[in-house]
Amino acid sequence: MDVTRGFGLRRRLRSPHDREILRLAIPAFGALIAEPVYLLADSAIVGHLGTPQLGALGLAGTALQTLVGLCIFLAYATTASVARQVGAGDRRSALAYGIDGLWLALGLGVVLALVGTLVAPAVLEAFGPSEAVHEYAVTYLRVAILGMPALLLTFAGTGVLRGLQDTRTPLWVAGASYVGNVVLNVLFVYGFDWGIAGSAWGTVLAQTGGAVALVVVVVRGARRHGAPLRPDLTGIRASMHAGVPLIIRTLTLRVALLATTYVATSSGDTALAAHQVAFTLWNTLSIALDAIAIAGQAIVGRYLGASDVRGTRATTRRMIEWGIGAGVLFGLVIVLARPLYVPLFTSDTEVQALLAQVILVFAVFEPIAGVVFVLDGVLIGAGDGRYLAYAGLLTLVAFLPLAWLVYATDGGLTALWWAFGGFMVARLVTLVVRERGTAWLVTGAQSAGRS
Repeated sequence: MDVTRGFGLRRRLRSPHDREILRLAIPAFGALIAEPVYLLADSAIVGHLGTPQLGALGLAGTALQTLVGLCIFLAYATTASVARQVGAGDRRSALAYGIDGLWLALGLGVVLALVGTLVAPAVLEAFGPSEAVHEYAVTYLRVAILGMPALLLTFAGTGVLRGLQDTRTPLWVAGASYVGNVVLNVLFVYGFDWGIAGSAWGTVLAQTGGAVALVVVVVRGARRHGAPLRPDLTGIRASMHAGVPLIIRTLTLRVALLATTYVATSSGDTALAAHQVAFTLWNTLSIALDAIAIAGQAIVGRYLGASDVRGTRATTRRMIEWGIGAGVLFGLVIVLARPLYVPLFTSDTEVQALLAQVILVFAVFEPIAGVVFVLDGVLIGAGDGRYLAYAGLLTLVAFLPLAWLVYATDGGLTALWWAFGGFMVARLVTLVVRERGTAWLVTGAQSAGRS
């Protein structure tokens, strides 16, 4: 009996879907973690130029990342569309959808680069920086935004390859691009003495190199399978239509995060400092959870394209288990390791004490976050963007009164993180309700407007 129980336990702990999930999630994690590392390298290089330059990098980076975040739909929507066609056994159509995504990314990137160059001074002025910081920030942003077409092409190209069940190529391209970025930054900033503009040019050139590499891989695949390379206005419009709900979903998340930061700022410098560290930790752990979500986008799209509802359910259930397990593990680690890492962020004892309290709160919600990230990726992979948009609006409406209550009562940072936990619970409810139903299980090669 003991042997039988042990065998049954091993079967429960292992799943035939584990290898598939890990094959996609691990390289995706590597590509995701490379970005914050590269941002840290940029900060270190520019930081030695002076405090105004470092502040300008942070200000311009905030404006740029907000815009970039809204365009992440180019990766998500493309992954779902391509994976569905792969599952249906139509690789030519899969690559045709991918080419549509690339053309959309290029057109959108050019428009945003032109408009961004013109409005950069006014946008940065709205933050109220000092004159020196504003000048440096405008210099950086006007150069950096020229890389928007390349960056959006990178999103779309990555989405195509993820849909084709390939997360290794984006990892290698991302790694090479980020190494090139550091080398070019050092060369332009210090070797050519271009200052903060040199950092921006280094980033633009590195992004362009990465985009070219991904586009070449996708175009070669399209030619190999006879997919058209010319712009298809119907397909491009369909790609944009599929992305609009995901833009709304992303906006609701951004508003919730901005509201949280606003309330933390109103609580004083100590609360804001502790919140900044806690939020940095939260984002870092989110990268690992997001890797599972990206695997979910690719796998679920392929299973539904193959009309395999049972496989979709089984792999979704397994990814939920992975999300819960990762959340529990992360929660335990950040709580038990507090004495080791909290002093590294600050020597202020008040900030340390407050941060230690906040970490206990957000550790409680890490398993919930694990499920939320996974189901978000699953529904994106299923092409269920419209529901995610409505759910995002609903959870935002549920969260804002909680944030306002903390603000109005001066409840403090710990109460704010309990409110943010409520936001995660609201997201969990909307996602679990949807996953338990069948409306999202649309099978076959869904048309996105291409005849």
